[in-house]
This record gives sequence, structure tokens and C-alpha cells, in this order.
Amino acid sequence: MRRISFVQGASALYSTAMISTALVFLGAGIGGALRHGINLVSPRWFGMGFPYGTMAINIIGSALMGLVAGWFAFRAGEGVPQDLRLFLTTGILGGFTTFSAFSLDAALLWERGETMLAATYVIGSVVLSLAALVGGLAMMRSMS
Repeated sequence: MRRISFVQGASALYSTAMISTALVFLGAGIGGALRHGINLVSPRWFGMGFPYGTMAINIIGSALMGLVAGWFAFRAGEGVPQDLRLFLTTGILGGFTTFSAFSLDAALLWERGETMLAATYVIGSVVLSLAALVGGLAMMRSMS
């Protein structure tokens, strides 16, 4: 009997993981489509000389992440399902911009009083991400 209980527990855990993964997948598709829409419209409105669309996406996404995370933390209470959190934050906002997650992580470190860790995270993320991109471009350029 113990084995059946374990199998049923594993099955329920697998089912829960699949549902949350499907919600993140769906949300990321919505967020990605929104990002694509802004990227299509912004060059028509503002021209091609500056990445206005990406900048707007990062700012809007970060503001929305602050509103959503703040709502979950301070207003929603404990009854809000984790699936809703995943769908909105990891899914929609993650698909819209990962910069919003980066901004939230940096702000949480700052609010915890981890000033040096927050600065290291921000500077390290930006510098190392740019270095990784330049390295990837150089690698591909050398192969062509």
C-alpha cells in the first residue's frame, strides 16, 4: 500500500508541475507577442536611430513587475494561487522582458540592506551580459 501512495503522490506532483509549466508557457507567449507588437510599432513612431521600443519594454515591464509583486506582497493576501503568480510574473512579464525580473531582484537586494550585493548584481549582470554578447558575436564572426 505504501508504494501506491508514493506513486499517487508523484503523479500529483507531476500534474501540478505540468500545469504550472503550461501556465508559464502560455503567459510567456502573451508577453512575447506584446513585446513583438511594441517592437513593430516603435520604429514607425520614433524612428530607427535609438532602441526606443526595447527601452520602453524594459521600463514598462519593470513598472508592471513592481505593481504585480507589490500587489502580491502587500494587497493580495495568502489566498492568491501560486499559479496566478507564475502566470503573471514568470509568464507574461518574463515573456515581455526579463529586465523586469532583473529589476525586481536588484530592488529586493537593496531593500534587504544588501547594498554591495545589489551593486555587484547590477554591475556584474550588465557588464558580463554585454561581454558575453560581444564574445558570442566575435565567435560567430570568426567562424564565417
